[in-house]
Amino acid sequence: MRNDPFGGQQQGRARRPGLFGNIRWWVLLAFAGYAAYYWFSNRAVDPYTGERVLIDSSLDASQEKALGLQAYQEILAQERPLDPNAPQSRDIRAIAQRLIAKVDVVETALAQEHGLKPAHFARDFEWEVNVIPSEQANAFCLPGGKMAVYTGLIPVARTMDAMAVVMGHEIAHALLRHGAQRMAQQKLTQIGQMAGAASGMDPQQQQMMMSAMGYGYLLPYARSHETQADEVGLMLAAAACFDPREAVPLWERMGQASGGQAPPEFSSTHPNPGTRIQNLQALMPKAMEYRQKFCESAGG
Repeated sequence: MRNDPFGGQQQGRARRPGLFGNIRWWVLLAFAGYAAYYWFSNRAVDPYTGERVLIDSSLDASQEKALGLQAYQEILAQERPLDPNAPQSRDIRAIAQRLIAKVDVVETALAQEHGLKPAHFARDFEWEVNVIPSEQANAFCLPGGKMAVYTGLIPVARTMDAMAVVMGHEIAHALLRHGAQRMAQQKLTQIGQMAGAASGMDPQQQQMMMSAMGYGYLLPYARSHETQADEVGLMLAAAACFDPREAVPLWERMGQASGGQAPPEFSSTHPNPGTRIQNLQALMPKAMEYRQKFCESAGG
Protein backbone atom coordinates (compact mmCIF):
# COMPACT_ATOMS: atom_id res chain seq x y z
CA MET A 1 0.00 0.00 0.00
CA ARG A 2 1.37 3.42 -0.97
CA ASN A 3 1.83 5.96 1.75
CA ASP A 4 -0.26 9.09 1.44
CA PRO A 5 2.15 11.66 0.07
CA PHE A 6 0.47 14.29 2.23
CA GLY A 7 0.01 12.14 5.33
CA GLY A 8 3.45 12.57 6.80
CA GLN A 9 4.28 8.87 6.73
CA GLN A 10 6.90 9.19 3.97
CA GLN A 11 10.33 9.78 5.39
CA GLY A 12 13.53 11.04 3.85
CA ARG A 13 14.28 14.02 1.69
CA ALA A 14 11.98 15.15 -1.06
CA ARG A 15 13.16 14.30 -4.55
CA ARG A 16 14.99 17.06 -6.35
CA PRO A 17 15.89 17.23 -10.00
CA GLY A 18 19.25 15.70 -10.69
CA LEU A 19 22.17 17.53 -12.19
CA PHE A 20 20.78 16.96 -15.67
CA GLY A 21 17.11 17.46 -14.75
CA ASN A 22 16.94 20.64 -16.81
CA ILE A 23 19.04 19.35 -19.70
CA ARG A 24 16.45 20.68 -22.18
CA TRP A 25 17.16 24.26 -21.17
CA TRP A 26 20.92 23.77 -21.35
CA VAL A 27 20.56 22.38 -24.87
CA LEU A 28 18.35 25.27 -25.93
CA LEU A 29 20.77 27.78 -24.43
CA ALA A 30 23.70 26.15 -26.23
CA PHE A 31 21.94 26.30 -29.59
CA ALA A 32 20.80 29.87 -28.90
CA GLY A 33 24.43 30.79 -28.23
CA TYR A 34 25.50 29.21 -31.52
CA ALA A 35 22.70 30.98 -33.40
CA ALA A 36 23.73 34.29 -31.86
CA TYR A 37 27.37 33.68 -32.80
CA TYR A 38 26.35 32.85 -36.39
CA TRP A 39 24.17 35.95 -36.55
CA PHE A 40 26.78 38.42 -35.31
CA SER A 41 29.74 36.89 -37.17
CA ASN A 42 28.02 36.95 -40.56
CA ARG A 43 26.69 40.50 -40.69
CA ALA A 44 27.54 42.87 -43.52
CA VAL A 45 26.43 46.36 -44.54
CA ASP A 46 24.42 46.55 -47.75
CA PRO A 47 25.42 49.59 -49.86
CA TYR A 48 21.97 49.85 -51.45
CA THR A 49 20.03 50.15 -48.19
CA GLY A 50 22.67 51.07 -45.60
CA GLU A 51 21.33 48.26 -43.40
CA ARG A 52 23.27 45.46 -41.73
CA VAL A 53 22.20 42.18 -43.30
CA LEU A 54 22.87 38.50 -42.65
CA ILE A 55 24.96 36.85 -45.39
CA ASP A 56 27.05 33.73 -44.73
CA SER A 57 30.66 34.87 -45.01
CA SER A 58 31.65 31.46 -46.41
CA LEU A 59 29.48 32.06 -49.51
CA ASP A 60 31.52 34.05 -52.01
CA ALA A 61 30.36 35.66 -55.24
CA SER A 62 31.55 32.81 -57.47
CA GLN A 63 29.63 30.21 -55.45
CA GLU A 64 26.52 32.37 -55.52
CA LYS A 65 26.78 32.74 -59.31
CA ALA A 66 27.26 28.98 -59.69
CA LEU A 67 24.12 28.29 -57.65
CA GLY A 68 22.17 30.78 -59.76
CA LEU A 69 23.41 29.24 -63.01
CA GLN A 70 22.54 25.73 -61.87
CA ALA A 71 19.00 26.75 -60.92
CA TYR A 72 18.60 28.66 -64.20
CA GLN A 73 19.69 25.70 -66.30
CA GLU A 74 17.27 23.43 -64.47
CA ILE A 75 14.38 25.85 -65.06
CA LEU A 76 15.15 26.27 -68.78
CA ALA A 77 15.43 22.51 -69.18
CA GLN A 78 11.85 22.18 -67.94
CA GLU A 79 10.40 25.37 -69.43
CA ARG A 80 11.74 25.97 -72.93
CA PRO A 81 12.24 29.69 -73.70
CA LEU A 82 11.09 31.51 -76.81
CA ASP A 83 13.40 31.88 -79.78
CA PRO A 84 15.83 34.72 -78.94
CA ASN A 85 14.90 36.38 -82.25
CA ALA A 86 11.17 36.42 -81.49
CA PRO A 87 9.80 39.99 -81.16
CA GLN A 88 8.87 39.49 -77.51
CA SER A 89 12.35 38.22 -76.71
CA ARG A 90 13.98 41.19 -78.41
CA ASP A 91 11.73 43.67 -76.61
CA ILE A 92 12.41 42.15 -73.19
CA ARG A 93 16.17 42.04 -73.81
CA ALA A 94 16.13 45.70 -74.85
CA ILE A 95 14.46 46.67 -71.57
CA ALA A 96 16.93 44.54 -69.61
CA GLN A 97 19.92 46.11 -71.35
CA ARG A 98 18.79 49.61 -70.41
CA LEU A 99 18.26 48.59 -66.78
CA ILE A 100 21.59 46.75 -66.54
CA ALA A 101 23.41 49.77 -67.96
CA LYS A 102 22.26 51.77 -64.92
CA VAL A 103 23.17 49.31 -62.17
CA ASP A 104 26.49 50.94 -61.30
CA VAL A 105 25.02 54.44 -61.39
CA VAL A 106 22.11 53.58 -59.09
CA GLU A 107 24.26 51.59 -56.68
CA THR A 108 26.74 54.45 -56.40
CA ALA A 109 23.97 57.02 -55.81
CA LEU A 110 22.21 54.92 -53.16
CA ALA A 111 25.47 54.06 -51.39
CA GLN A 112 26.41 57.75 -51.24
CA GLU A 113 23.05 58.51 -49.63
CA HIS A 114 24.09 56.20 -46.77
CA GLY A 115 27.66 57.46 -46.60
CA LEU A 116 28.99 54.19 -48.02
CA LYS A 117 31.13 53.09 -50.93
CA PRO A 118 29.49 50.95 -53.64
CA ALA A 119 30.57 47.31 -53.68
CA HIS A 120 29.83 46.82 -57.40
CA PHE A 121 29.01 43.20 -56.66
CA ALA A 122 27.18 42.86 -59.98
CA ARG A 123 30.12 43.77 -62.20
CA ASP A 124 31.00 40.08 -62.42
CA PHE A 125 27.47 39.04 -63.36
CA GLU A 126 27.09 37.19 -66.65
CA TRP A 127 23.71 38.57 -67.63
CA GLU A 128 21.30 36.43 -69.63
CA VAL A 129 17.64 37.14 -70.33
CA ASN A 130 15.05 34.72 -71.72
CA VAL A 131 11.30 34.81 -72.26
CA ILE A 132 9.35 31.71 -71.22
CA PRO A 133 5.92 30.89 -72.72
CA SER A 134 3.55 30.58 -69.76
CA GLU A 135 0.31 32.02 -68.41
CA GLN A 136 2.17 33.07 -65.25
CA ALA A 137 2.36 36.84 -64.71
CA ASN A 138 5.84 36.51 -63.29
CA ALA A 139 9.55 37.14 -63.76
CA PHE A 140 12.75 36.37 -61.85
CA CYS A 141 16.44 37.22 -61.71
CA LEU A 142 18.81 34.75 -60.07
CA PRO A 143 22.25 35.41 -58.56
CA GLY A 144 24.74 36.06 -61.32
CA GLY A 145 22.23 37.88 -63.54
CA LYS A 146 20.28 34.94 -64.96
CA MET A 147 16.84 36.31 -65.75
CA ALA A 148 13.53 35.22 -67.27
CA VAL A 149 10.19 36.85 -67.97
CA TYR A 150 7.03 34.77 -68.44
CA THR A 151 4.77 35.76 -71.33
CA GLY A 152 1.78 35.94 -68.97
CA LEU A 153 3.29 39.09 -67.51
CA ILE A 154 3.22 40.97 -70.84
CA PRO A 155 -0.58 41.66 -71.02
CA VAL A 156 -0.62 42.63 -67.34
CA ALA A 157 2.31 45.04 -67.70
CA ARG A 158 0.88 46.47 -70.96
CA THR A 159 3.67 49.05 -71.41
CA MET A 160 7.46 48.99 -71.59
CA ASP A 161 7.58 51.33 -68.58
CA ALA A 162 5.56 48.96 -66.41
CA MET A 163 7.56 45.96 -67.61
CA ALA A 164 10.75 47.84 -66.70
CA VAL A 165 9.41 48.35 -63.16
CA VAL A 166 8.85 44.60 -62.74
CA MET A 167 12.18 43.66 -64.29
CA GLY A 168 13.97 46.30 -62.22
CA HIS A 169 12.39 44.80 -59.12
CA GLU A 170 13.63 41.32 -60.02
CA ILE A 171 17.13 42.57 -60.89
CA ALA A 172 17.18 44.35 -57.52
CA HIS A 173 16.70 41.03 -55.69
CA ALA A 174 19.94 39.79 -57.27
CA LEU A 175 21.80 43.05 -56.60
CA LEU A 176 20.73 43.05 -52.96
CA ARG A 177 21.85 39.41 -52.59
CA HIS A 178 18.49 38.39 -51.21
CA GLY A 179 19.12 34.78 -52.25
CA ALA A 180 22.24 34.64 -50.08
CA GLN A 181 20.34 36.25 -47.23
CA ARG A 182 17.59 33.63 -47.49
CA MET A 183 20.20 30.87 -47.35
CA ALA A 184 21.57 32.36 -44.12
CA GLN A 185 18.04 32.56 -42.72
CA GLN A 186 17.49 28.91 -43.62
CA LYS A 187 20.61 28.01 -41.66
CA LEU A 188 19.21 29.80 -38.62
CA THR A 189 15.96 27.89 -39.12
CA GLN A 190 17.89 24.61 -39.23
CA ILE A 191 19.65 25.55 -36.00
CA GLY A 192 16.23 26.10 -34.43
CA GLN A 193 14.97 22.74 -35.69
CA MET A 194 18.05 20.96 -34.33
CA ALA A 195 17.63 22.72 -31.01
CA GLY A 196 14.04 21.56 -30.73
CA ALA A 197 14.88 17.96 -31.61
CA ALA A 198 17.97 17.73 -29.37
CA SER A 199 16.20 19.27 -26.37
CA GLY A 200 13.51 16.60 -26.38
CA MET A 201 10.60 18.75 -27.56
CA ASP A 202 7.69 16.79 -28.91
CA PRO A 203 6.63 17.43 -32.53
CA GLN A 204 3.80 19.77 -31.52
CA GLN A 205 6.14 21.93 -29.45
CA GLN A 206 8.67 22.02 -32.30
CA GLN A 207 5.93 23.07 -34.74
CA MET A 208 4.82 25.86 -32.39
CA MET A 209 8.40 27.09 -32.05
CA MET A 210 8.95 27.12 -35.83
CA SER A 211 5.61 28.85 -36.42
CA ALA A 212 6.59 31.57 -33.96
CA MET A 213 9.93 31.97 -35.74
CA GLY A 214 8.16 32.18 -39.10
CA TYR A 215 5.61 34.81 -38.13
CA GLY A 216 8.00 36.75 -35.92
CA TYR A 217 11.13 36.73 -38.09
CA LEU A 218 11.09 34.95 -41.46
CA LEU A 219 7.92 36.42 -42.97
CA PRO A 220 8.62 40.04 -41.93
CA TYR A 221 12.16 39.63 -43.29
CA ALA A 222 10.80 38.38 -46.62
CA ARG A 223 8.39 41.32 -46.83
CA SER A 224 11.26 43.74 -46.17
CA HIS A 225 13.12 42.14 -49.10
CA GLU A 226 10.19 42.91 -51.37
CA THR A 227 10.04 46.51 -50.18
CA GLN A 228 13.79 46.93 -50.74
CA ALA A 229 13.54 45.45 -54.24
CA ASP A 230 10.64 47.79 -55.02
CA GLU A 231 12.76 50.83 -54.15
CA VAL A 232 15.95 49.78 -55.93
CA GLY A 233 14.00 48.51 -58.94
CA LEU A 234 12.06 51.76 -59.20
CA MET A 235 15.29 53.78 -59.14
CA LEU A 236 16.76 51.53 -61.85
CA ALA A 237 13.73 52.00 -64.08
CA ALA A 238 13.77 55.76 -63.56
CA ALA A 239 17.51 56.07 -64.20
CA ALA A 240 17.08 54.06 -67.43
CA CYS A 241 14.56 56.62 -68.77
CA PHE A 242 11.43 54.60 -68.04
CA ASP A 243 8.47 56.28 -66.35
CA PRO A 244 8.39 55.15 -62.68
CA ARG A 245 4.84 56.47 -62.30
CA GLU A 246 3.67 53.38 -64.19
CA ALA A 247 4.46 51.36 -61.04
CA VAL A 248 1.20 52.29 -59.31
CA PRO A 249 -1.26 51.25 -62.06
CA LEU A 250 0.93 48.19 -62.67
CA TRP A 251 0.50 46.91 -59.12
CA GLU A 252 -3.19 47.75 -59.24
CA ARG A 253 -3.45 45.48 -62.29
CA MET A 254 -1.32 42.83 -60.57
CA GLY A 255 -3.75 42.85 -57.66
CA GLN A 256 -6.67 42.46 -60.05
CA ALA A 257 -4.89 39.63 -61.87
CA SER A 258 -4.54 37.71 -58.61
CA GLY A 259 -8.32 37.88 -58.16
CA GLY A 260 -8.02 39.27 -54.65
CA GLN A 261 -6.84 35.90 -53.38
CA ALA A 262 -3.73 37.20 -51.60
CA PRO A 263 -3.35 35.98 -48.00
CA PRO A 264 -3.30 38.45 -45.08
CA GLU A 265 -0.07 40.44 -45.06
CA PHE A 266 1.13 39.07 -41.69
CA SER A 267 1.11 35.54 -43.10
CA SER A 268 2.60 36.40 -46.50
CA THR A 269 6.10 36.81 -47.90
CA HIS A 270 4.90 39.89 -49.85
CA PRO A 271 3.31 43.17 -48.76
CA ASN A 272 -0.33 43.41 -49.73
CA PRO A 273 -1.02 45.49 -52.85
CA GLY A 274 -2.31 48.45 -50.85
CA THR A 275 0.83 48.65 -48.72
CA ARG A 276 3.04 48.23 -51.77
CA ILE A 277 1.28 51.02 -53.67
CA GLN A 278 1.56 53.38 -50.68
CA ASN A 279 5.30 52.69 -50.46
CA LEU A 280 5.75 53.28 -54.19
CA GLN A 281 3.80 56.53 -54.07
CA ALA A 282 6.04 57.73 -51.23
CA LEU A 283 9.11 56.87 -53.34
CA MET A 284 7.87 58.59 -56.48
CA PRO A 285 9.47 62.03 -55.86
CA LYS A 286 12.84 60.36 -55.37
CA ALA A 287 12.34 58.22 -58.47
CA MET A 288 11.52 61.27 -60.57
CA GLU A 289 14.71 62.93 -59.28
CA TYR A 290 16.69 59.87 -60.39
CA ARG A 291 15.04 60.05 -63.80
CA GLN A 292 15.89 63.72 -64.21
CA LYS A 293 19.46 63.20 -62.99
CA PHE A 294 20.46 60.00 -64.79
CA CYS A 295 18.11 59.57 -67.75
CA GLU A 296 20.08 61.62 -70.25
CA SER A 297 22.74 58.91 -70.66
CA ALA A 298 20.45 55.89 -70.52
CA GLY A 299 20.35 55.26 -74.25
CA GLY A 300 17.25 54.27 -76.11
